[in-house]
Amino acid sequence: MAFPADFVWGAATSSYQIEGAVHEDGRSSSVWDVFSAWPGKTYNGDTGETACDHYHRYIEDIALMKDIGLKAYRFSIAWPRILPDGRGRINQKGIDFYSRLTDALLEAGIQPWATLFHWDMPHILQREGGWLNPATGDAFAEYARAAGDALGDRIEHWMTFNEPQCFIGLGLESGVHAPGLKLSAPDLIAAHHNHLVAHGKAVDALRSSRGSDRFCIGYVPTTRALIPDTEDPALVDAVRSAFFGYHPVAGIPWTLAAYTDPVFQGTYPADWLAANEQFLPCGWQTDLDGIAGKTDFCGINLYSGERLRFGQNGLEMVKQPSGNPQTANKWNVEPETLRWAPYFLWERYKKPVVIAENGLSLSDWVSMDGRVHDPGRIDFTRRYLLELEKAIDQGAEIPAYFHWSLMDNFEWAEGYKERFGLIHIDFSTGKRTLKDSARWYGDVIQSNGTILHT
Repeated sequence: MAFPADFVWGAATSSYQIEGAVHEDGRSSSVWDVFSAWPGKTYNGDTGETACDHYHRYIEDIALMKDIGLKAYRFSIAWPRILPDGRGRINQKGIDFYSRLTDALLEAGIQPWATLFHWDMPHILQREGGWLNPATGDAFAEYARAAGDALGDRIEHWMTFNEPQCFIGLGLESGVHAPGLKLSAPDLIAAHHNHLVAHGKAVDALRSSRGSDRFCIGYVPTTRALIPDTEDPALVDAVRSAFFGYHPVAGIPWTLAAYTDPVFQGTYPADWLAANEQFLPCGWQTDLDGIAGKTDFCGINLYSGERLRFGQNGLEMVKQPSGNPQTANKWNVEPETLRWAPYFLWERYKKPVVIAENGLSLSDWVSMDGRVHDPGRIDFTRRYLLELEKAIDQGAEIPAYFHWSLMDNFEWAEGYKERFGLIHIDFSTGKRTLKDSARWYGDVIQSNGTILHT
C-alpha cells in the first residue's frame, strides 16, 4: 500500500481567517468584518482585524511552510481586496499582494492552490442581496476573470467555492455566520441555485483568461461522512445511497448531491427536486448547461462522520459509546471518514477527489520547554491518512490532501477559541511556533506516507 508517487501533500488557510490588514491598501469591508463587529456574534467579540497578520508576515509563514516540507499551499483570495466595489474597479494593491505571495511560494518550491470564495463577500454586494441576487453571479465571474488575468500565468489550480453549505446554511438559514440572516426555504433554495450558476460563470471566466487547457479547476463542498459499520456489500450499497440521499433537516433540505450533482452531472437529484422544485427560480433548467461539465476535480472538506448499520426498520445510526474520542470542539473522531466519503464521490462522478480540508481542533499551548506538544493531532492525522490510503487502494483517484489548517486562526463564530493549526500562533504577539505535528507531518511528506505504517 502506498500513496501515488506524485501525491500532493499540503496545508490550507483562508483569507479572512489569517490575513488581518482589513483596512489596508484599498480593501473594502466584507460580510465578516461587519458580522464580527456585531456584539455577541463571535466568541469573546473576536474579529479578523489582525488575525495572524499574514498580510505582513507572509514571507515568514512561507519559510515555515518550506521548513515543514509542504508541496502545496491552499489559500483563498479576498474578493474585497481585488474588487472593493464587488465589481468594476480593480484594486492593484490587492492584486500585488497575491502576486507577491504567489511568487514567494513558487520560489520556495510550493504549489499555490487558490480558492476564490471562502465566505468573505464584499459587504457592498450583500447590501444588494448577496446570493439572493442573480447579478452577484456576474460580479463573481468578473472577480474570477480579474484573478485569473493577474495570477493565472503562475497559478494552475483553482477552486471556486468553499463549503457552500456553510455560507448558505449557517449564514442565511441559522444566522450564526455572516451575514447573519434567517431566511425561509424559497430564499435559501434561490441562493443555492444562484451560487451554482455563479460557479459555472466563474469557471468560464477563468478559462477565458489564461487557462482554457492549463487550469485545473475544482469545487469544494463539505459533508459529514456516512460510514458502513461493516463491509457487508449490502450495507455498503445502502450507505452509499444514503450518503447522496435527501435528508431534510429542520424542514430545510440540504443534501450533498444537491451541490455536487448539478456541477458534475448537470442535474438536481430527483428526491431533492421532488420536494424543492417549487422554490427554484423560473427557467432553472436552462441554467444547468452552464453549471455542469466544466469542473476538473471534486474537492471535499472532511472532518467527521456517522456510522450506520441495518436495524429493524432499515438503516440506523450506530450510537456513539460513552466516552468516545472527540476533538476539542466535540466532533467525533471517525478515521474512516477519509475512506468512504472520497471513495463514494469518486465512484459517482469519476472525477479526481481532492481532500481540501481535514484536521482537528485541540487545546494546544506552548510548553515550558518552548515547544507545542500535540500528540493527539499526530494520532488523529495518522489514523485518517491510513484510511485515505485504503480509498486509494480501492481505486479512487485522490491526488492531493490539504491539512486544515496551516496555522491557528480566526475560527469564524468561535473566534480564537479553537486551534486547528500545525503552527501555533500567539495572538498577542504574533509569534509562530511549529507544533510537534508540523514536524511529524514533514516526515510524512518526505516519506510520501510510508512512515504512517511504522
